[in-house]
Amino acid sequence: MLPDVQSWKPSSSFKLTRVGIKGVKKPVKIERDGKEIILLTDMDIFVDLPASRKGSDLSRNAEIVEEIVDKSVRQPYNGLEELCEEIAKELLQRHEYAGRAEAFAASIYFLERETPLSKKTLEPYKIMARAIANRGGSIRKFIGVEVIGMTACPCAMENIKKVYGERYTHNQRNVATIFIENDGSIDANDLIDIAEKAMSSPTYEILKRKDEMEVVKKAHENPKFVEDVVRDMLKSIVEKYANLPSNYIVIARSESHESIHKHNAFAERVTTIGELKS
Repeated sequence: MLPDVQSWKPSSSFKLTRVGIKGVKKPVKIERDGKEIILLTDMDIFVDLPASRKGSDLSRNAEIVEEIVDKSVRQPYNGLEELCEEIAKELLQRHEYAGRAEAFAASIYFLERETPLSKKTLEPYKIMARAIANRGGSIRKFIGVEVIGMTACPCAMENIKKVYGERYTHNQRNVATIFIENDGSIDANDLIDIAEKAMSSPTYEILKRKDEMEVVKKAHENPKFVEDVVRDMLKSIVEKYANLPSNYIVIARSESHESIHKHNAFAERVTTIGELKS
């Protein structure tokens, strides 16, 4: 019989918060609006590890993912949050020594949009989900999105206006992220809309010359700092989801890939629904 090295006593007895596998890529079938779609999904899955064990049984993690992904072919999930929840529950079943399990999933999701002059285009958005399960029975689920848009700098605009009388400024690609605890009532499409509207302007894969002019014009009519983007997202979140439990976690962040600097600008708020309402 081969030795079970993972169950041996470690040389240094410290509990570990997360042990698992990262970057697992699998096609997952989900159902949205009555349609089945395949999402090429990246997954990270972990359990905690007690001080008494040398290692975690990582092959069990891979087996769980394989089984649950295969199940989605026959019975599509309603979203990545449901997928993560099932993985987290199963992790606790298979890892009897673990008290906590976590699953994270992310994929690129496409939505049809219209450019300013009504040309249809298919735009990519990153959607994310996380589930954290505890041996006591509690499960916390999260849904998130990452949206690429555009911001125009209000500081340069106001200074140029003051000196030259013109409303010129620099603009840059902005990445807006929302991650929020979910009771099943939050839809990723709504979070995408909140993030996209918080920036100076959306961006598009296809832009003809007149469309391009309109995008630039709109952005410069609506200049924003990264701080403005985060605050506008928080305002929309608390207005739309005021009925969520007060202890539900909200993360909103904005990162601008600066055009006149070699660094990026960044802003973030980690909070709860209750704090936003107070």
